[in-house]
Amino acid sequence: MLLKTPTQSLTEQLAARFADRIRSRLLAPGERLPSVRQCAEQNQVSPSTVVAAYDQLLAQGLVEARKNRGFYVRERAARGAGAKTTSRVGDAPVNAAALMRGMFHKVNNKPHPGMGVFPPDWLESTFMPAAVRKVTHTRALQDFSLQYGEPLGDVGLRRVLAQRLATLNVHTDPDHIITTVGATHALDIVSRTLLRAGDPVMVEEPGWAMEFARLAALGMRILPVPRRADGPDLEVMAKYCEAHKPKLYVSVSVFHNPTGYCLTPGGAHRLLQLANQHNFHIVEDDTYSHIAPEHATRLTALDGLQRTVYVSGFAKILAPNWRIGYLAAPPGLVEPLLDTKLLSTLTTPALLEKALALCIEQGQLRRHAERIRTRLDVARARSVKLALGAGCTFAAEPVGLFGWVDTGVDTDILAQRMLDEGYLIAPGALFHAARAPSTLMRINFATTQDAAFWRVFARLKEQM
Repeated sequence: MLLKTPTQSLTEQLAARFADRIRSRLLAPGERLPSVRQCAEQNQVSPSTVVAAYDQLLAQGLVEARKNRGFYVRERAARGAGAKTTSRVGDAPVNAAALMRGMFHKVNNKPHPGMGVFPPDWLESTFMPAAVRKVTHTRALQDFSLQYGEPLGDVGLRRVLAQRLATLNVHTDPDHIITTVGATHALDIVSRTLLRAGDPVMVEEPGWAMEFARLAALGMRILPVPRRADGPDLEVMAKYCEAHKPKLYVSVSVFHNPTGYCLTPGGAHRLLQLANQHNFHIVEDDTYSHIAPEHATRLTALDGLQRTVYVSGFAKILAPNWRIGYLAAPPGLVEPLLDTKLLSTLTTPALLEKALALCIEQGQLRRHAERIRTRLDVARARSVKLALGAGCTFAAEPVGLFGWVDTGVDTDILAQRMLDEGYLIAPGALFHAARAPSTLMRINFATTQDAAFWRVFARLKEQM
């Protein structure tokens, strides 16, 4: 609630609140501000105060007024004098970038249900620093710091990764594995190698907001494929194949983000048949492999790395700032993919890759992941109980890290109101290629165990 002070009027406080969110990209370019009436009711001020605050934002060049439509956050102008300013209403890439900035913009010390990662204290360990010390003794540090690493990545790490993949029934040679700067970099390498600007690419919807953003930034035409409990909607995919001849399909088979769905064997088999029939590749993002059952159905295991490229990493489970990911590819794609890696990053840091290999070899990563899974099971049970108690329902069975929750209200509006209370949530519209109002939101089970959050949520929901 805003309170008038001797040094700052209600108008100035309200304008400053919106300005801060726009500059930190918690409000994305193209996003509509609340109507004057909604904003007045929400902040318990007069409509004239809201109009005056919006006028200040207009004067600062942060928003624009559209006749009979309201006020919208301006696209940041450009990069040079006289550059044209455009607004991109419903442009998922811009909003996705705002989501990611918001995820890592420290609003306060409260837990944030919109976060896509485990809390730092869940990831703390003693074995990681020990592994780094072991591989950075004086001579090794000098040797590895004064030369580039191997183009494919550290051979020791690739060897243990091949062994790890074998436990998932994905059998490959270490020379068919390429290390990357995180899983997102691996996805980018695949896209830049197999696609050219303007190419159509099929992506699951709802899906990871950053994947829509990344592909759109590369100039790709995004073809959203509805994701169901058993897998993608194959009828929609078949129509895309006939009409557009896409070259690539991006899939999260296991613990899909945001629904938590896992691909069934039957769905995987039919999908691979379609890929063979229409000659497109599949990149399988197995980011959540460390918290998923080993027996879960993976396209790469059924396909034998013929049309599939497998992608995973360690940021979610181990060390976000180490930025180590990898991909396993069909033999014929290894060299083109490696060329793309070399053009973007040359090589990847051998020291951290060697430390990671040590953590895997000694079983420390496996035991760490088991502890995380046990802790997540407890957190999930508590979060589900709190969500149901707050009047929510689950649009998909609650499994894995994320819950796909139906709130019954517009979560874009709810997100701004929750932000006023210091909580960052991820509204459902962000997980669609074309942003549209949604009653869904994605929650992180690890960060939604706080009963205080759900009390605030229930109160604000009741007011909508």
